[in-house]
Amino acid sequence: MPASPSTARAINDRVALRLLQQEGPLTAGQLKQLTGLSRPTVADLVERLTAAGLIEVVGESGEQRRGPNARLYGIVADRAHLAALDVRTEGVSVVVSDLLGRELARASVPIADDTGTGPAVEQAVTLVERAAKEAGAERLHTVGVGAPGLIDPATGELRDSSGLPEWHRRLVAALQERLPARVIVENETNLAALAEQRDGAARDRDTFVLLWLGHGTGAAVVLDGRLRRGASGGTGEIGFLPVPGTSTLPSATDCEGGFHSLAGSAAIAELAAGHGVVATAVSPGEPEAAALVRQAVATLSSPSASPSPSPSPSASSGADRFLSALADRLAIGAASVVAVLDPGCVVLGGEVGQVGGEVLAARVGERLARMSPLPVEVRASALGGGAVLRGALLTARESAQDDLFAPRSR
Repeated sequence: MPASPSTARAINDRVALRLLQQEGPLTAGQLKQLTGLSRPTVADLVERLTAAGLIEVVGESGEQRRGPNARLYGIVADRAHLAALDVRTEGVSVVVSDLLGRELARASVPIADDTGTGPAVEQAVTLVERAAKEAGAERLHTVGVGAPGLIDPATGELRDSSGLPEWHRRLVAALQERLPARVIVENETNLAALAEQRDGAARDRDTFVLLWLGHGTGAAVVLDGRLRRGASGGTGEIGFLPVPGTSTLPSATDCEGGFHSLAGSAAIAELAAGHGVVATAVSPGEPEAAALVRQAVATLSSPSASPSPSPSPSASSGADRFLSALADRLAIGAASVVAVLDPGCVVLGGEVGQVGGEVLAARVGERLARMSPLPVEVRASALGGGAVLRGALLTARESAQDDLFAPRSR
């Protein structure tokens, strides 16, 4: 059936708004060329979107003569303000942006293990409120939250997961109560995968697996361009994967004995100590494993970059053995995922994957090539731990734009 006039207008409006989002400010002539619409139709939609407060004149095109045809139209960036949260067991980070995703404020707060649930929630919510005020946002339209644990696919709520502090679940409810905003919660590893696909190491892939390597472990699965969450939201809980090389098996309430026992930050730190690799974290909250892997890579790649004036041959060999042993461990978990999903690409994500870079990725790739008959490329994260915040912001922006760009009844 042909679209009704109102439906056609709504489709044209959304196409134009998406182009302005992706390409930046455009003239009416450029919109006509990119959309294939007639000049009167473009003039009509420009007038309609301007009246709705969604676009405005932001300048003039230098390629045109002065006048109406030279006007550059852009999305009204402050039509909505967004926030993204990265919720970790040791603290919270937040970024506030405008509708175009431009960062306006950033802040973080550490939350100690012995902090009570109420005070921890208050610290986190206050952080968001202060960041919004610093950004000049009277109100937030949408808040994207990245958190560890399972997200119920039916309700979109963070499920009660063992090992995670109670304030995580309470935080979401508090944000919804205190802020006049839509709050969207997603697993942190899933958000990291979305960010790597949009802006990072998987930009050219519509099927891949991100293996999260930070304080803990996890995986995110993207198949045919879609993030897969599973029946209960647990796709990628690779920390519970039974693997060889541990002294026990994981249980339904504890991933100790699973892949987490090989590739979590504490396990990597123990492995590094056994090979004589030592390092100091370069920033608060950085996983100890990331500092150790960074030091090992630096020792091998550029001995002069090591804190030691002249690294001994034993230090270099220790770093080499450490990275090889770590690659052995990571390949075990990755091989299981590859055998089941055949993703063609595995991104080593999180802080550890980023600092390991091509040195660690190449070693894991070599081992996978020997372990699996399926071709797979192993890549290092381009965004590291920052991928969670980036993914949360992208999710918030998509949700806000879907709402604001939706056709209004006339």
